[in-house]
Amino acid sequence: MSLSQLLLVTLLSSTTAWVAYSWICLFRNYIEARKVGVPIRVIPISHGNPFWMVVDRKILSLFKKLPFGNGNFTRYNWRGWEIEDRYRSHLEMGDVYVQVTPEKNWLYLCNPEALMDVFRRRSDFPRPLQIYEMLNIFGPNLATVEGYQWKQQRKIIATCFNEQNNEIVWSESVSLAHDMLHYWGSKESVKSLADDTRTFSLHVLSRAGFGKSYKFQGHDEKSTTNTETSYNESLKVVLDNCVLIMALGTNFLSKPWLPRRLRRVYQACISFQNYMTKVYEDEKRTFSDKRSTDSNLMTSLVRASHEESLTSESLTEKEIYGNVFVFNFAGHDTTAHTLTFAIMFLAANPTVQDWLFDELYHVLGDRQPNDWNYNTDFPRLKRCTAVLMETVRLYTPVPVAKWTEKHAQILKVGENTITIPPATMVIPSYAAIHTHPKYWGPDALAWRPSRWIKKSSISLNSFDEEIISLQRGVFIPWSEGERSCPGKKFSQVEFVAAIAGLFREWRVDPIQQRGETLESARARVLELIDKDSAQVLLLQMLHPERAPLIWRRRQ
Repeated sequence: MSLSQLLLVTLLSSTTAWVAYSWICLFRNYIEARKVGVPIRVIPISHGNPFWMVVDRKILSLFKKLPFGNGNFTRYNWRGWEIEDRYRSHLEMGDVYVQVTPEKNWLYLCNPEALMDVFRRRSDFPRPLQIYEMLNIFGPNLATVEGYQWKQQRKIIATCFNEQNNEIVWSESVSLAHDMLHYWGSKESVKSLADDTRTFSLHVLSRAGFGKSYKFQGHDEKSTTNTETSYNESLKVVLDNCVLIMALGTNFLSKPWLPRRLRRVYQACISFQNYMTKVYEDEKRTFSDKRSTDSNLMTSLVRASHEESLTSESLTEKEIYGNVFVFNFAGHDTTAHTLTFAIMFLAANPTVQDWLFDELYHVLGDRQPNDWNYNTDFPRLKRCTAVLMETVRLYTPVPVAKWTEKHAQILKVGENTITIPPATMVIPSYAAIHTHPKYWGPDALAWRPSRWIKKSSISLNSFDEEIISLQRGVFIPWSEGERSCPGKKFSQVEFVAAIAGLFREWRVDPIQQRGETLESARARVLELIDKDSAQVLLLQMLHPERAPLIWRRRQ
């Protein structure tokens, strides 16, 4: 037998063995799923299969063309299927069902009471840390630990996200939004929305996280000079390539024979690490000398950890670095993508822009942006907050997962009580619970921020409004329970400040294509949002540049 024949036989044998093993695992998991007593959907390839995640859309687009191509395989076996499916599966199968894959079973849950039970029972339904281990690029952090370590980190981190930091977020966001608007207003059309909102978010994080302020530069204004050793550029390179870094690791990226692009990513990691080390050492000396410094997340984390060490265990240096990275990772693209979605929705809904303007004029009047006050103005901007709520309702950027780990767990879902086997993934169905007509009415799929607003019960002023109170568990974009997002208010303040800065004196419209009315242009934008949104690392619009915008000052 020739070498080529031997290789072919080996490849065929390995493939056959892998397929056989996968089907055995699939059958075993199917037997386990049957014990739960809920509807089942069988998916032949695991959700987390790395190769499949790369090719899923291409293969399924071909598969759908076959006579038998429309089934569970093409409906569920691709990243981001939940956004297209929304609440349909739960409408068909009820509040809970199981997807069976060769690797694990995935239990999907769309019941507010049951979801709150899962969130409260943190030890019964922990996070599947194997999914989040890749975030340990610079050290262990709140996303990658459990038990006592998690409690200790959470206690210290909670003190850093405070009102003093929120004031910094507010003022920096207002200032940067003003600069970003000046750039957009100077252009005949804006195609760089997604890129510019990422720059905006990065600069807010730079100031609130490290005390570094940078003037906003639009996509066409950025310098082409090599500044890869600067802190700001290093952080940008790290965040832009975080998936690559997580997948390959910094040790591999340090190899000198790698392409220049990968070596640049490694150098950015080293530069960012060195910057964190410098801030850490400076703050330690300042703390020892009992001197005060600028308040930001990094210095607050160092100080809180040292103060905690006087009474109990504190964070290690690596844990501080790990958490600073996660703050940036979690707060960068989430805000940028949400802002992109919101601005696109507003461009397609001029009446909502007018509705926003009425509130902004009432609250902010003719004051200049540097006179806007976080403590008095932010709490009154309910309509701006409603735009955020409605946007993340439809496009939640970071869903979370739970699992049963080593033990079976009992859970009441509606009138039924089920037993969930060990090692079962438990997935809050964000896209379903956030759009189910049972909780959101017949227009649940429509973007309508006014659904969040009600008149104040204690004031006769027409602009004294309140955000409606919802049943716990029907709106969970920042998760719930002890493991809810510690940066929730940080993100809300940043978004509201940005919207206020952008829409206080300006409005935005889509650029009309040849032969198109403004109304049809707006309909095209809504269609693009719907058809062009997908899960990459986070949920985002893939090609917002296909709907260029124009900004005009209000008359």
